[in-house]
Amino acid sequence: MTDIRPVAPRMPLSLALFGSVAVLGCVPPGNAPPADAGAPTAQTPQRPAATAVTATASPDVMKAPFEDDFEHAERPSGLLAAGGAAEAGAVPAPDAAELDPGPEWMPTVAGVWHVEGGRLCGEHAKNHGIWLKRTLPPNARIEFDAVSEAADGDLKAEYWGDGRSYATALSYTNATSYLTIFGGWHNTFHVLARINEHATDRKEITVDKNSDDPREKPAMAGQLYHFKVERNDGKTVRWWVDGNEMLTYPDPVPLAGLGHDHFGFNDWDVKVCFDNVHVAPLP
Repeated sequence: MTDIRPVAPRMPLSLALFGSVAVLGCVPPGNAPPADAGAPTAQTPQRPAATAVTATASPDVMKAPFEDDFEHAERPSGLLAAGGAAEAGAVPAPDAAELDPGPEWMPTVAGVWHVEGGRLCGEHAKNHGIWLKRTLPPNARIEFDAVSEAADGDLKAEYWGDGRSYATALSYTNATSYLTIFGGWHNTFHVLARINEHATDRKEITVDKNSDDPREKPAMAGQLYHFKVERNDGKTVRWWVDGNEMLTYPDPVPLAGLGHDHFGFNDWDVKVCFDNVHVAPLP
């Protein structure tokens, strides 16, 4: 008798390939949409779930407080390129009052950041900021004064970043730091974010000019604000403006150590100025 055994049907090659493509098609893209203004949308990706990492200790961490009131007089900013290197064929700045920020600071683009009237100012930076060269410890208190010269507000600073990064696309989703943005998105949000200022996990306050809560007020053009950002437990970033605690960001995987150990200022478009910087290491 002939031994007849059932044979499992073979999947056609085209169907197998289709299944593989379908699986690959489920992998989400790794980039955010290029939207620099407005609230985050449902399409704005949230950062991946945090996983435990061991931070590499930074060398030459500051041990004593640092202060800068920008009253020093350096060479005219028109003579210097980003990072302080002399530009070939450069001519002095048209306005002699515009001075280079000095050796403690590293701009990420030439011709944007300068000292004007004893303040560090920038305009049309398009998220090309300026970094303090001093190396931060994991715990520090950072204070400064800030003023926007436009109704858009948009006072932005970065904390525990790598000291050299800047936006490489229209939307600043590739930061290395925590970011505070006071009066962002045309003065509609105050934001404390990690890495991606558009991320859905950012902490935010919706601006309401009619609110009695001082935290919800818009950033007023020409008004001087005092900022304080502090981390004293290695993982929780807290932000105050004029003594009012704005937002807190508890981070299960804190940005700290090598690559996350610098502070800087940033700007999108309007003219902003900063002064009276005080950075103090904390235990």
